Amino acid sequence: MSAYAVIIEGSGTSFSAYVPALPGCVATGESVEDVEARIRTAIAMHIESLRAHGEPVPDPATAAVRVVDVA
Repeated sequence: MSAYAVIIEGSGTSFSAYVPALPGCVATGESVEDVEARIRTAIAMHIESLRAHGEPVPDPATAAVRVVDVA
């Protein structure tokens, strides 16, 4: 199983997510949890579409590190 890095941006009730290794794979939601669930679905659908069209599925090529604010 591959793990793709996901970037989540936003605040309040508006969040978006994208996958650097899968251009065009995006999702939006009203919370971090919501957008995370939606991007998981979007990744699966994106990969399914690539395969259906005979296109290569990119390997995960981005590492993710959580950056924590320090006061």
